[in-house]
Parts: sequence; C-alpha cells; structure tokens
Amino acid sequence: MSDLPRKAVTRTAKLAALPLGFAGRATWSLGKRIGGRSAEIVARELQQRTAEQLFRVLGELKGGAMKFGQALSVFESALPEEVAGPYRAALTKLQDAAPPMPTRTVHEALAERLGDDWRTLFLEFEDKPAAAASIGQVHRAVWHDGREVAVKVQYPGAGEALLSDLSQLSRFARLLGPLIPGMDVKPLIAELRDRVSEELDYELEARAQREHAAEFAGDPDVVVPDVVHQADQVLVTEWIDGTPLAEVISGGTQEQRDRAGQLLARFLFSGPARTGLLHADPHPGNFRLLPPAGTAEGEGDPAGWRLGVLDFGTVDRLPGGLPRTIGDSLRMTLAREAEAVYGVLCEEGFVKESIDLDPDAVLEYLLPIIEPAEADRFTFTRGWMRTQAARIADPRSPAHQLGKQLNLPPSYLLIHRVTLSTIGVLCQLNATVRLRDELESWLPGFLAGPETGPETGSETGAEAGGVTAEV
Repeated sequence: MSDLPRKAVTRTAKLAALPLGFAGRATWSLGKRIGGRSAEIVARELQQRTAEQLFRVLGELKGGAMKFGQALSVFESALPEEVAGPYRAALTKLQDAAPPMPTRTVHEALAERLGDDWRTLFLEFEDKPAAAASIGQVHRAVWHDGREVAVKVQYPGAGEALLSDLSQLSRFARLLGPLIPGMDVKPLIAELRDRVSEELDYELEARAQREHAAEFAGDPDVVVPDVVHQADQVLVTEWIDGTPLAEVISGGTQEQRDRAGQLLARFLFSGPARTGLLHADPHPGNFRLLPPAGTAEGEGDPAGWRLGVLDFGTVDRLPGGLPRTIGDSLRMTLAREAEAVYGVLCEEGFVKESIDLDPDAVLEYLLPIIEPAEADRFTFTRGWMRTQAARIADPRSPAHQLGKQLNLPPSYLLIHRVTLSTIGVLCQLNATVRLRDELESWLPGFLAGPETGPETGSETGAEAGGVTAEV
C-alpha cells in the first residue's frame, strides 16, 4: 500500500547519488577553505543543480532522508554566502513541503485507521495536502462538530523507511559533514535514529501536544492547537492559520522577524519550565506567526502577534525544566569566572578525566558563542553564525584545537541540538532578540539564587534529565 520507495536497494541507490556534487568537489573545497578564502568554489549553475538534486532525492524518499534534510536546513546560516545561496531555497523548501502521497493511498490509510466510515467523522475533507513532511502529511478538514482541523496521516511504511535511510546516511556522514562547518553530522544522524520510535508514535505525540495546549491556553504569546482525535497513525488537531515561519524568513518585515524571533526564544526557554517538556524539532515548518484577532496576516500591533507551534512528535521530558547547570555555567562564563566554569564542565563530563585544559582558554572558546546572552538586545545574523562556524571549523584556529578536546555527553545531546537549531532559525530570521530577558525569566541558575526552577518551585539539575546545551 505504501507509495514510499521501500525496497532497501532502491532507497540506497537514490541516497548514494547525493554525494555526487553535493559532497564532492563543492563540500571538499568548502571543508578545505572554510575560513572565507575559497578560490575553487564550483560554478553557480552546478551548485543550483546540486541543490535541486538534494531536494528531489530527499523529498521523494521522505522518511529519514527528508528528516535529515529538515534538520540540516536550519544550519544553512553557517555556510559562506557564495555557497549558501544556491542551496538555501532547496533546503528551506524541505522544511514545509514534500511530494505528497496519492489520494488513493490517503483514503486507504484513513479507512484502515479510522474505519470504513471515516468520512462520517468530517463535514469536509480536502484531498490535496496542506503540508507534507518526513513521516506524514497534513490535510485540512472540518470535524463533524464544525471545527476546522488538521488531519495528519502517517505514510505507510514510514518506520521502515526512517530506519533504512538513517542507516544509509550514516555510512557517508563523513562526506556530508563538511557541508555544515563546525558540526559533526554523524551524531546528528544517530540522535535522529534514536528518536524514530517516538516520532512514529502518534499517541505519544498527542499526549505531548495536549499537555502543551493546556498549559498555553489563553497565552498572549504562544498558541498550541489542541488535539481533537487520535487513532493509530492518524492525528487530528485544531487548525491554525498564520504565516509560516519560512515565509517570514524569505519575505517578512523586520517587525515580523523580530517578533517571531523573540517568541521562538521565549518558547524554547519557557516551554520546559511550564510543561516539563522540550519541543525538540525547531525547524521553521513547525511554526506560524499569527496576527492579532480580527486583523489580516502580518497586520496589527507587532506586540500582539503570537507564535503558533505545531508538531510535537519529538519532545524530551524535563520534569524540573531546563537543568540548572546550564544557567550556572552561563552566568559564570559571563562573569569571566574561568576556574568555576572549568570545574562545572569537568564535573558534568564535558572535559574527560584524561584531558587537562587551560581554564582561561576554555573561557575564551566559550565567550564568542554566548555573546547573544550578554547583550540587552542581540541581532542574530547569518554573518555572525558563519563567523562562529568558521572559528570552530578552521583547523588552524585555537578554538578548533580546543573544541576537539571537549566532549559532549550523550545526555546533553538533544538540548544542544535544539538550541543550535533555534539559533540557526534566529539567524535565518535576522531577528533582533532580547535573549537575556528570556534567560532571566526562565533559565534556572542564570540569576544567582535558590536552586529552584522559575515560578515552579521545582528542583532542577540531574533529575531534570541531565540534558544541557551551549547557548
């Protein structure tokens, strides 16, 4: 019944085509000359063909291939502009769209999962999908009680495709790695693979979305559509309109960019404190910018615009909110307390016992990365992101040499990825954000005080899941 290319040999052949051009001369040239001195970047026409090939292959395969593409797309800000340009449109397109399932397959899936009389549940059902992503696609409909709803239908065979794709991608991760300087792609693929079972479990997703919807009901800044119905591999939620964040990135006003960026940062840091859950899939396709009630999209007082949040298929449970270790280490770094910061990093496993580093050098490594947390207002730009990526990726850089000696404990990987992804989106938005305000409000330990989470009284730290991130 599945219309995904499911045979391993077929998917492997398609994925094997990606290194041609994509991870060949262009990426090796990028890897060798990441410091901004590239003299052998391939021709723009070839880059465009490569970008089109990337979207075509990952989009057609859906599954893990497209999931990887979505995760990769939020990091395009790290690429030098002359390389990023031809890739940007294709990568961004992966965030919110993919070739859809045939209508016949959708109807068969709904009949199998909701019953042969599935049409009686809806007053209207649009066969053309409103969005198509890595493991499922969304259809707009009207529920039998008159509510507008989004119906997410999982692709038949999605689980098999996810595992197969990610296994194949990991085999040539070394070739893909240089595309995003300063980032090791293999752990990203491994982490995506570890999350497969959660991503496929719509019952788990429904539970996480209900918890968020209940907590953010009536919130002036964040809108989470409630769950209407869930059965097997079909999830029905309330419909929300609004401007997709990808459109704000490509053509939004500066007011829209700044507001979207502020709300995205607010949701990242307030969500765990308020719900004990971390939304762990922050690519632009999962967010909408909603105008104030009664106004057209993009109109009205910018202070009244809200952030719509979609897709809770990947979450992490943090019962006490974000671990206090993050706030403590960030506060001490900003205070230039090199010895104290180094002590925390050693205690938490970022520095292995067999490694001996200079605390002052570690502080110098961290300070540029946390620059957004020091300023009252910080403008996230692609240029800033590229500078950070080049500093860490250039083998001649002291930061590169020191970074190679640091360790990222497995328990810290998810929030690390989510935070980096969110920063990538903020740079795509070119948003000016009062990040420090959000850290002071929601990040335990950022302001010196009792070891309790903000406004929750809950303990944080190890019991919160032992996960942290660089900011």
